[in-house]
Amino acid sequence: MLSFIIALIALIGGYFIYGALVEKIFNSDSRRATPATTMADGIDYVALPTWKVFLIQFLNIAGVGPIFGAIMGVMYGPAAFLWIVLGTIFAGAVHDFISGMISIRMGGKSLPEIVGSELGNKIKMVMSIFTCILLVMVIAVFVRTPANLLATLTPEHLHATFWAICIFSYYILATLLPVDKLIGNLYPIFGFALLFMAVGIMGYMIFHGMDIPMGFSEGLANRHPSGEAAPIFPMMCISIACGAISGFHATQSPMMARCIQNEKYGRPVFYGAMVSEGIVALIWAAAAITFTGGYDKLAGYMAENGADAGILVHEVCVKWLGTFGGILAILGVIAAPITTGDTAMRSLRLIIADSINVSQKKFIKRLLITLPIVGVSYLLININFDVLWRYFAWCNQTLSIFTLWACSVYLARHGKQYLITMIPAMFMTMLCITFICYAPLGSYVEGVGLPMVYSQGIGLIAMAVCTYLFIQWKRNLSSSATMLAED
Repeated sequence: MLSFIIALIALIGGYFIYGALVEKIFNSDSRRATPATTMADGIDYVALPTWKVFLIQFLNIAGVGPIFGAIMGVMYGPAAFLWIVLGTIFAGAVHDFISGMISIRMGGKSLPEIVGSELGNKIKMVMSIFTCILLVMVIAVFVRTPANLLATLTPEHLHATFWAICIFSYYILATLLPVDKLIGNLYPIFGFALLFMAVGIMGYMIFHGMDIPMGFSEGLANRHPSGEAAPIFPMMCISIACGAISGFHATQSPMMARCIQNEKYGRPVFYGAMVSEGIVALIWAAAAITFTGGYDKLAGYMAENGADAGILVHEVCVKWLGTFGGILAILGVIAAPITTGDTAMRSLRLIIADSINVSQKKFIKRLLITLPIVGVSYLLININFDVLWRYFAWCNQTLSIFTLWACSVYLARHGKQYLITMIPAMFMTMLCITFICYAPLGSYVEGVGLPMVYSQGIGLIAMAVCTYLFIQWKRNLSSSATMLAED
């Protein structure tokens, strides 16, 4: 229990201490007008109360990610808790905050526009394609998953296809209507429910004096049942994405960058939402090993239930929180992915609109961009789910590499301390390249299948190349600035 409390305090302290430092480095300006007021259009640029913006941002980036990812990731042992805490504070929250604040400064521009402005048009083109593919996969994944679950909970004639059509219909409405209508009214409710569920689970563990077998006294050795075939680095760091750092988040932040009323709320909304997600991941990682009785027993439980984390979530909620907990669990497992899919579709509409410079104030223009997205997404749900999820997981983390390097360039170009994003960028570059090189053929994310030593070597080289290119760019920037000063 003591280790869990320390980890929880570290996350909260990280928001107030390191979060304040990051905010100071970026130099948020409460006097600067935000896009919500200067570009208000009643559709996407709508000033919303800060508490709503926070809950929408939280639900946008969370969904079931910090729950399922934490449960699967904690099977690697106590190192998972360190990754959740350190990854959230020094990587994920910084990634979300800096990219969100840059979007505010750029008039609410979407992620490919931000990356393109810092890394060039060629990278922008790659990012646009990459991001569109990722978001279409998110839409497809988060239609199929809740549709299949709803089909098992309802009469036989209400099959998965029926529910998929219903979910798609909702996605279309959420994408086309003003952000303060469906999203602005529903998201705060579901966001609060997700937080309430996590706090309830934490309260049960604390007030019932339950022993949380985190096992730090036994070292950080890998506890995963696959052993050496599933090394902590990089496999665990990819498994726990939304609870530490996720590239998908940077695609969502521009939506709230268009709704935030003052830059001073940037840290609570962007950094704070990520820390909240880290806390949710920490709670569920602890709950998983506490409920089952330890790492080995958790592995056995998952093996018996087809590695379905949803079964564990439902059982924990029902047994610890009663009937109300069961309702929250079902609500979370169904509503959370749906509320990720609809904002993914809305984000994709905004990205396409930004890239072709088409105003979204008129309904017909929003519809013309949305319908092709629906068509492609619907085709994808017929692809084997395992294959779809396999490439989504890798694309998600790889996206954070582009975002972090773009943030580093932005900070350096504006004379700010860029190490806060450069160091995470270096780490994520090595992590993702190592992962895709190592991931065994036939695994949940199918990679090249190289031996670990070669994979790490390639990851290290990729990191070194990116770092060298950044340093060379920085030197050229300094030289240009010196020449201008002399002139």
